[in-house]
Amino acid sequence: MTNSSIDTLTRYEQLISISRDLASTLNIETLINRIVQSAAELSNASESSILLYDSRLGNLYFQASTNPGASTFSNLAIPAKNCIEGLIVINRKAIIIDDAQNDKRFIASAIKSTDNNINTLLGVPLIIKNKVVGVLEVINKNNGYFTQEDQENLLTLGAQAAVAIDNSRLFQQSDLIAEFIHELRTPLASLRTAIHLLDHSQISAEKRKNIISSMQSEINRLAELSTAFLDIARIESGRDIFHDQVFNLRNVLDECVLLFGEQVQQQNMTFEVNLPQELPHLRGDRDKIKQAVINLLSNAIKYNQPEGKITLLAKNRPEEVQIIIEDTGVGIAKKHLKHLFTKFYRVPGTEQLAQGTGLGLSIVEGIIENHQGRVEVESEPGSGTRFIIHLPISKSNKR
Repeated sequence: MTNSSIDTLTRYEQLISISRDLASTLNIETLINRIVQSAAELSNASESSILLYDSRLGNLYFQASTNPGASTFSNLAIPAKNCIEGLIVINRKAIIIDDAQNDKRFIASAIKSTDNNINTLLGVPLIIKNKVVGVLEVINKNNGYFTQEDQENLLTLGAQAAVAIDNSRLFQQSDLIAEFIHELRTPLASLRTAIHLLDHSQISAEKRKNIISSMQSEINRLAELSTAFLDIARIESGRDIFHDQVFNLRNVLDECVLLFGEQVQQQNMTFEVNLPQELPHLRGDRDKIKQAVINLLSNAIKYNQPEGKITLLAKNRPEEVQIIIEDTGVGIAKKHLKHLFTKFYRVPGTEQLAQGTGLGLSIVEGIIENHQGRVEVESEPGSGTRFIIHLPISKSNKR
């Protein structure tokens, strides 16, 4: 058997092994990381990246890369018409570039922004059910140039990857939809009962008024649940619109204070605000960060004690900024803390304190993680709850 035949056989064995590996998980994040790692190994390339395509918006979104530096571009929207990856999507064909620095098509490459030392590139479309769902690309062949055989192998891997991604999305969507339908049952049952009661003409005007008020409350709950469901679905599918910009964090927090100031006063609560005069400018989606802070402040009001206290703090740290929201509410037992960010989870016993969807904290976590940050929670029964948002400061945005 010739060396060429042995190499071909080895590649086929690799593809079979990769196929089994991809079929072993339905977790989208794990799956995509395995795809880029496999692509780099299969192509003998120094790096690999995957971008998913949103046909409705015409944008590509970085999802994973073997280059750690590319993580700062996670979920950044890149117009397909402005980059070489977009050409792969539009033409539905693979592209090989042997001299990236002198190739006009590479000037607008999305991956170029993450690494300037790119010489060779191979990109293939990810196609499922005749629809392009993304681009898989490898850069800098370790021993020369990418070949037609590399292209065929990556196309084969791309086909496997597209099916695996589609299966993962379907699983996640069906799981989320099942949870959503389950959550709809309670307000729908309440509305059905209320309508049945209204059908009895013997009820008093006061009772009728109370029933209508209850119906309005359940309708509002359905509206909140639907909005929250769409938010979490967009975040989990990677299709959330991400408006990348440099923004003034202090201004965002000041807006949140103004938004809740009157509500806190009306409920005879105390609102303590302690913000440094100078907070760093951050890079990310300004409105999403504001939404996360609003969700936490709203919870601090909902689950607080009568005439309780809400505190909003911010702290500058060398590599990050911390946003802290505290309340003096009933607190949360340690055994419940690990479930707080689970979709539709509500701490037992809090249902009577306030109406909620059980999705607010999942949305907060999704937003902050999309900004390469994290959320911590500290609480004990009777001692209130403290949420800490950690947001990294980009070196280019320190001010």
